Amino acid sequence: MEHIVNQITVRGQLVDLPEFSHENHGKRFFRFYLDIPRLSGNSDCLPVVVEERILNTLDLSGGSMLCVTGQIRSHNTRSGGSRHLLIFIFAATVTAEDGEPCNDVIIEGPLCKEPIYRRTPLGREICDAMLAVPRTFRRADYLPCIFWGRTAEEISFCHTGDCIRIIGRLQSRTYIKRTEEGQKERIAYEISALSAQITEQEM
Repeated sequence: MEHIVNQITVRGQLVDLPEFSHENHGKRFFRFYLDIPRLSGNSDCLPVVVEERILNTLDLSGGSMLCVTGQIRSHNTRSGGSRHLLIFIFAATVTAEDGEPCNDVIIEGPLCKEPIYRRTPLGREICDAMLAVPRTFRRADYLPCIFWGRTAEEISFCHTGDCIRIIGRLQSRTYIKRTEEGQKERIAYEISALSAQITEQEM
């Protein structure tokens, strides 16, 4: 049996009503965004993809508070001659409920490239990594992760193939991308690690 650790639970405010995303094997899927406040006062605006049959059980309006459970998924797409890695929440359940905002993630998988460690001008330690989190049918979701402080330093000594379990949250981050047409604002989605454990190391 495949060892799969990929869980996310989020509670936040529905930004807009769901819009049709795609159809797969006769099933229709819709996309919407949840706005989830952070303790810092900022917020994350996260994409959710859900099957139509789940939506049909809900009476939604803009501003509704929703709780979503599911997995974090990735999908490669081509646009303008370049590839883009789309990150989103694939919903298993969606319920309308009030409550405190939450954004809880547990994932586990091997590093699929060498981690990149850096220190900011203010001295903050950061490590970027990409995990190949197993999915059913021998597939995997490639999820960008960011580590901080002492954990960043520990992960920087890991190598491709080392397996890491992360507890954290899924965050959205705005950045500026330079293109031939000039600068464009883009949004990146990544797992911000609160804690990390190396569960298996390549010899």
